[in-house]
Amino acid sequence: MQYTKTLTTKTGSELYLRNGDAPDGDAALAVFNKTHAETVCLLSKLNVKHHIEVEITMDELDLTAAESKATYDEIKAYVLEKFGFKVSQLYIAQIKRKCGIIERKNYNQSKKEDAKVPKCPPEKEAAIMDALKHFQMIP
Repeated sequence: MQYTKTLTTKTGSELYLRNGDAPDGDAALAVFNKTHAETVCLLSKLNVKHHIEVEITMDELDLTAAESKATYDEIKAYVLEKFGFKVSQLYIAQIKRKCGIIERKNYNQSKKEDAKVPKCPPEKEAAIMDALKHFQMIP
């Protein structure tokens, strides 16, 4: 039996089911209601004539991990505004590394074996740590 039905999840979001069987719709709603967060998933089976289409608008989705991270410029602006001094990207990277925040590989490193890399001063370290907490990048 083919049908189109709009169901409401426990969070109040609407779930649109079309072209599926009634048991498939009940199963999909049960899965959505059992989880603490809604999930975008692809359901597939061998018979391609029967399928369920799920529509979720972008405003229903939560903030992603990538969107919750502050950029270097945002961190620098926060430190300048709150503490009144500038910090370099090098210092920010050192503190992020110290906190266990994974950074991509730096391809702009010195070719010298004995290259002198300045260490972040304690007052700037404290300011950067405050910025990372402000942007919820560390607890």
